[in-house]
Amino acid sequence: MRPSSNRLRALALGAALSALLAGCASYFDRRDTITLDGGNALATNQVTQMVDPWPLVSADKNIAFNGPRMQSAVERYRTNRVIPPRGSGTSTAYGAAPEASAGETPGNTSPVGPTVTQSSVK
Repeated sequence: MRPSSNRLRALALGAALSALLAGCASYFDRRDTITLDGGNALATNQVTQMVDPWPLVSADKNIAFNGPRMQSAVERYRTNRVIPPRGSGTSTAYGAAPEASAGETPGNTSPVGPTVTQSSVK
C-alpha cells in the first residue's frame, strides 16, 4: 500500500471516532433541569432570606484616623485656603500651570460656587 493511503485511512478513522464521541457529549449534558444552572433554589432562598448580608467587619466602627490632620484639612476648606494637589506621576501634565502673559488671568483659580462664608441665597 502507498503511504498516502495509510494517512488518508488514519484521518478517516480519526474523523469517524471523533464524530462518535461528539454524539456522546450531548448525552452527558442532559439533566433533569430546564437550564444548566438549575437546581440552585436552596442557595437562592438562603441568600434571599438572609438577615444581614454584610460581612462582620463592616460593623467595626473603630476606624483608625488622624484627628489633627483631618481638623486642619476641614479648617483649610472652611477658610478657602485649600492646598492644590501635587501630582505623583512623571508626566509634565501634573506640573505647575503655565505662566500667563500680560493681561491674562493665570489659570482658573476662582471657585465654582459660593464659598462657605458667602450666602448662596440672594
